[in-house]
Amino acid sequence: MNENTLKKEKGQLGKLIENFGLPRLIIALFLVLLLILAPIVGADFWTQISNIIARFSWNGVLVLAMVPMVHSGCGLNFGLPLGIISGLLGATLSIEFGFTGAISFVMAILLATPFALVFGTLYGWLLNKIKGGEMMIATYVGFSSVSMMCMMWLILPYKSPNMVWGLAGKGLRTTISLEGYYSQVLANFLQIKIGNLVIPTGTLLFFAVLALAIWAFLHTKTGTAMTAVGSNPVFARAAGINVDKIRLLSVVMSTWLAAIGILVYEQGFGFVQLYMAPFYMALPAVSAILIGGASVNKASIMNVVIGTILFQGIVTMTPTVMNNMIHMDMSEVIRIIASNGMILYALTRKMKEGAK
Repeated sequence: MNENTLKKEKGQLGKLIENFGLPRLIIALFLVLLLILAPIVGADFWTQISNIIARFSWNGVLVLAMVPMVHSGCGLNFGLPLGIISGLLGATLSIEFGFTGAISFVMAILLATPFALVFGTLYGWLLNKIKGGEMMIATYVGFSSVSMMCMMWLILPYKSPNMVWGLAGKGLRTTISLEGYYSQVLANFLQIKIGNLVIPTGTLLFFAVLALAIWAFLHTKTGTAMTAVGSNPVFARAAGINVDKIRLLSVVMSTWLAAIGILVYEQGFGFVQLYMAPFYMALPAVSAILIGGASVNKASIMNVVIGTILFQGIVTMTPTVMNNMIHMDMSEVIRIIASNGMILYALTRKMKEGAK
């Protein structure tokens, strides 16, 4: 091998690393190291792979919800809890009306949709009023909506004995079991099980359909206009695009996807969690898409897939491997350190990119 060929190969390798991103490569290698260590410290390899796939399938749609707002220039959707609340309203109403099995999941989506459209429209109107400070305002919108709903979950006239507090007879419980409703309804559909490897085919297909729909939308005339608004709103306005309308559409889409995303998460998790549970759910989704390679004004489906796998893989594997190494049950502490550490890295990366 001559010197020119060696230089050419090094150049190609450097270009590949640059395209993939050195930070993502380091995180991916760390995840591979954890997977190698798993069987050595006594954790079953295929069980860990199953856990990573499962957590990816639960969280994928929530991360996908970031894409429309990023494309329109509204920034990262820190107001994700607003969409999550829409999904929770759909879920609780579906149970309240007595729907069971797979039908309860479909009805939860249908019932959540009007709330997502209304909340998303109001949210989008607000963001159009404060252009340039969307992410800061979105954070307060998300936090305040969760706090307001803490009161509403106690006041709203739900009657289902599966949801209300037993003694008081009113006010919803903190955690509601989905057993008999839509627990694992997607995960069990066409599920593949080979030994300890379990693949929730239905959930992955559901994510793939939504991801394909978003990809197709972004290649339509309206989707191209949305990308133009995010890239250069002045040029977009000069080209005759209604910037505020496009931004509003992106916020509504993001809110609706968040509502669907929490329902997908719940069916995998098996429970509906209310009150303060949605408070910090935007941070892992934001971090995942940033780790996947997205920026404040550019995101792709591949960023969603890569970021979710890396984020959920590290969060899943780190406590498992560490617990088996030190023989102490510190899983929750290690999980918090790993997840918050990755959130900190992702947000720091966003700040650096925004400063360039």
